[in-house]
Amino acid sequence: MTTAKRTVLISASLATVATRANVSISTVSRIVNGQTHRASPETIERVRKAIEEVGYRPNHIGRSLRRRETRLVAMLVANLDNPVMATIAASTEAALRAAGYVMFLCDTHDRPDLQDDYLYAMRSQGVQGYVLVSCVPSPGLKEFADAGAPMVFVSRRNPCGVGAFVGIDNIKAGADAADYLWSCGMTEAAVLHPSHDSSVTRDRVSGFCDRLRTLGLSPDKIFDATAPGLSHKDIGYEAARTLAAERYWPRAMMCVSDQIAYGAHRCARENGVSIPDDCALVSIDGNALNAWLAPWLASVRVPHGDYGRQIVELLISIWGGAEPSERILPHQLDGRSSL
Repeated sequence: MTTAKRTVLISASLATVATRANVSISTVSRIVNGQTHRASPETIERVRKAIEEVGYRPNHIGRSLRRRETRLVAMLVANLDNPVMATIAASTEAALRAAGYVMFLCDTHDRPDLQDDYLYAMRSQGVQGYVLVSCVPSPGLKEFADAGAPMVFVSRRNPCGVGAFVGIDNIKAGADAADYLWSCGMTEAAVLHPSHDSSVTRDRVSGFCDRLRTLGLSPDKIFDATAPGLSHKDIGYEAARTLAAERYWPRAMMCVSDQIAYGAHRCARENGVSIPDDCALVSIDGNALNAWLAPWLASVRVPHGDYGRQIVELLISIWGGAEPSERILPHQLDGRSSL
């Protein structure tokens, strides 16, 4: 029995191709890069045949690194368990792919140290730009911002200064939520949000409370309910539990995210509170699944699925030398679905 022998060349080089084709390395390099005008048809054919025989594959990544054009973009998100961030990531990946780029996706879990680890790791990969979704202040982020790294901030603005931004007017979103509850005839309200501070939470809460005071609601009729944690569902549940523990449940509640509203709704059911019959509930996000799974919830819909195109346009403009700018997208309040 005869056993066939095969020689497999791993990572064949330009020199291997040049030796096989009996030409110089520079000739092979020019032909591989499409510069064939200085070579005869016979030489081109000989080089191409040698490339096929030795299994040479051009190192496009290495070439891109030398040109500083890797066509790689890093996206860092605070929490991929949150459907909002997953939607933003999906829309951005699709927009980048359509523009000819590849996206790295990193979950920082809202931790400054992990955020910096990813920033440095992505820089070592030669990425061309960074998309930071709900980032937090960190030494590395300040270093990158001060150095003028191409960055687009999403949902939360750059905590270290100015920068390109894609998001909504969160103050107005909070005010619109207040208008909705006011139209339901509320005479008191609670606002549920994470106890840790962020610009998004701060703006939504202040927009809501300021609008209610403008409408004539006494400040002592606006109750603040918070809880710590990363999961907004857990935050909503625990914040609502603080209300139940005081044997008090308001006739209206505003949650700064849909996930917080889901947690609050579960706590309400466990305490015998019917939503929306006993308590009107409004949130800010507008998950497309609300109409299917949470018809009891009114929500300010944020166009997260449209963020990707705006993010990529801002990145391209920054690469072209433009100053960082902002894209404020419109939001819309969706009332409760029919029960």
